[in-house]
Amino acid sequence: METSRRSFIKNSAVLLAGTSLLPNAAFAAAKPSEIIGLQLYSVRDEMKNDPAGTLTKLAEFGYKHVEHANYIDRKFYGFTAKEFKKVLDGLGLKMTAGHTVLGKNHWDEAKKDFTDAWKYTVEDAATLEQLYVVSPWMDESMRKTYDDLERYMEVFNLCGELCQKSGMKFGYHNHDFEFGEELNGMKIFDIMMQKLDVNKVVMQLDIGNMYIAGAKALDVIGQYPGKFEMIHVKDEIAVGTTGKYESAILGKGIIPVKEVLDICRKSGGTKVFIIEQEAYQDKAPMACMKENFDIMKKWGYKS
Repeated sequence: METSRRSFIKNSAVLLAGTSLLPNAAFAAAKPSEIIGLQLYSVRDEMKNDPAGTLTKLAEFGYKHVEHANYIDRKFYGFTAKEFKKVLDGLGLKMTAGHTVLGKNHWDEAKKDFTDAWKYTVEDAATLEQLYVVSPWMDESMRKTYDDLERYMEVFNLCGELCQKSGMKFGYHNHDFEFGEELNGMKIFDIMMQKLDVNKVVMQLDIGNMYIAGAKALDVIGQYPGKFEMIHVKDEIAVGTTGKYESAILGKGIIPVKEVLDICRKSGGTKVFIIEQEAYQDKAPMACMKENFDIMKKWGYKS
């Protein structure tokens, strides 16, 4: 994930903390056998300028499932949950999941309960009929020490219970630090996999982000078979001689994406495959999303 994406996530988390609570609405979701979708951050500028028009084009490409990356002041890309649900329904699209940061400020330690702002997040996700509420970042203050991380993994488990009440699951989306940083001699990712209750929290494995820290998806899936219900499908290419990487069209980079997908399907327990591309190598983002979708279909992945 690029620096701009990290900044976007952190800023969204700050804005979310200021919202208030209305009564919760329950919703029970039925999950199809396999889902191929798109993380809308891949077309962030297009969604900012013309969300309805962008979604219309994505539906024309063949997408049926999307994952949002914009929830600010109880609105998704400027729409209330009910308004956005109407837009999606009109296009035959499902908001399968959404990225909203669960921050330290969303847990009231004195009350041992989530803040109104976070309860609102879950309620609005249920209105969209999401299957998953995914936190795409963990602030440094939540992982300074092993004890800090352990404490917030319990909060994540409690969030899983909260989401279950509305027929959804809570998930966490990895970056690179989970594989590059250690606490008490253990990688943060391994601690998380040890402490999270798989019946309450889903790990959304980003196969591109981990590569930046030197981790390989095939190895991680082999280490934790059946543990990855959701993945972010991503390829990476080197940026000149900088030693850095950026995402690219699937199959054009250095990650064996199809092999990873096939292992995910065979032994990873994966049912939800979310395409994400954050850099485009001078191509138009929408053209990239069509090409990615067509590549997935060619590989035998469609929903």
